[in-house]
Amino acid sequence: MNGSAPTTGAGHPARWAALAVLVLPVLLTSMDFSVLYLAIPAISADLAPTSSQMLWILDIYGFVLAGLLITMGTLGDRFGRRLILLIGATIFGAASVLAAFSTSPEMLIAARALMGLGGATLMPSTLSLIRNMFDDPHERAKAVGVWTAAFAGGGALGPIIGGALLNYFPWGTVFLINVPVLIVLLIAAPVLVPEHRDRSGARLDLPGAALSMVAVLPLVYAVKHAAEITGWDARASLATAIGVVGAILFILRLRTATHPLIDTSLLRNRRILGALTAITLGIMAMLGPNMYLAQYLQLVIGQAPLTAALWMVPMTIAAMSGAMLAPQLRAKTSTAVAIAIGFTTAAIGLAVIALTPPSDGAVIMVAGGVILAAGVTTVMTLATDIVIAAATPEQAGATSAVQETGSEFGGALGIAFMGSLGAAVYRSELDNVGDIPAAARESLAGAREAAASLPEQLRDDLLAHANQAFTSGLTVAAIGAAVTMAILAVAIPWLIRGAEETASTGASEADNDPEKRSAANASSPVEEETPA
Repeated sequence: MNGSAPTTGAGHPARWAALAVLVLPVLLTSMDFSVLYLAIPAISADLAPTSSQMLWILDIYGFVLAGLLITMGTLGDRFGRRLILLIGATIFGAASVLAAFSTSPEMLIAARALMGLGGATLMPSTLSLIRNMFDDPHERAKAVGVWTAAFAGGGALGPIIGGALLNYFPWGTVFLINVPVLIVLLIAAPVLVPEHRDRSGARLDLPGAALSMVAVLPLVYAVKHAAEITGWDARASLATAIGVVGAILFILRLRTATHPLIDTSLLRNRRILGALTAITLGIMAMLGPNMYLAQYLQLVIGQAPLTAALWMVPMTIAAMSGAMLAPQLRAKTSTAVAIAIGFTTAAIGLAVIALTPPSDGAVIMVAGGVILAAGVTTVMTLATDIVIAAATPEQAGATSAVQETGSEFGGALGIAFMGSLGAAVYRSELDNVGDIPAAARESLAGAREAAASLPEQLRDDLLAHANQAFTSGLTVAAIGAAVTMAILAVAIPWLIRGAEETASTGASEADNDPEKRSAANASSPVEEETPA
């Protein structure tokens, strides 16, 4: 992988070409969270999975990815971030082919798990390489904006691309589209992206890596399981207890290990904690309503999957715009004020979503989603920049993985908590209606299935009640999320403002004084940068 391409220092134009290469795996990793949803009917018809197997097909990718992020980020720090990126891309591509040609539910579950393994190497590797390639804080903020836009855009593009493919091709094509993109990455990255690794001689803390998985995996499982059953049972409680114990042991290991996976000073920094909280809860606020939006467009209004996906395009554009414009907003105000504006915007978007009526409300729903998406990605971009800017060069991968783990938890929490709250309201409203089929009480999809076998008048009455109950649940969930965003608009800026003033003063002095900038660079921990 060694060649003659130049390194991408602060003033070298190749860093932007390298960034273009690095957003490719970000797009794919994000897309694979959502691209599968539209393929569920075709997969069910072809492979006939049980309900439990289908849940694992959907969840195993994110489950494995979340559990391995910190470990894979640390491996990148130790052995080379570009190397781990390329290995992960190879695994991801091979697993995509395996998934596309799966002949049984078990084979597809295994393939999705391997995709999660590959995805866990891609996300922290790309973000840590950006941290190393962009020394200038203003350029780095723009680069993080591009990265965030790709992440947000990938999640929104997944259903659109999936819907288009499924109109003409078998369900396996939703996985095969990964392959040509990854081939481009594998060819271009060794040429354009410089290698970075920690040369301090620190060993990989294997007990710490194991404890990180013991902490993360049970907690992610608990949240996902609670979302599936729309409640909290003994299994979720047990998994939570195991995860909490694992988290305590992991923190103790970080404090006692000679070479801990993560710099413990980061966990004591209120600015970093504020940024991680913003990332986790910001993602939660965006993904929860997205789940409702897809169901509203398809189940309440009755749109086809591809039509529903196209209605979500404005949200994609808004999300990418928010990410790209966040650095300019910060330049005109400050990080704290810009984050406050982002959270306030998100709260307004959720308030608009809460106004969605039981019928003909697509315009209101999408308008609220556009405002929400712009606000959340503004927060995501600025908070992510805070986290990776605080990382030492040696631990950029592990620190980026912590940020990604927060995103994973946020997504799971959004679907679990907003989904559970909406489901509770849905059932409560239908309990007050007369004779309702049991399937209709479980979900809006169940109501539509039950209504299909009823006479016309009964069918229309059932669907009217179900649509009203669904939008009532949506309203309650959106209001709860809006209140949360409004609180964060005050709390997060308060957490980071004091530290920001000190950091900004030091950064401004260094930016304006070449000698101070050189001295700061000279005093930074030594890390090897290998040309491509």
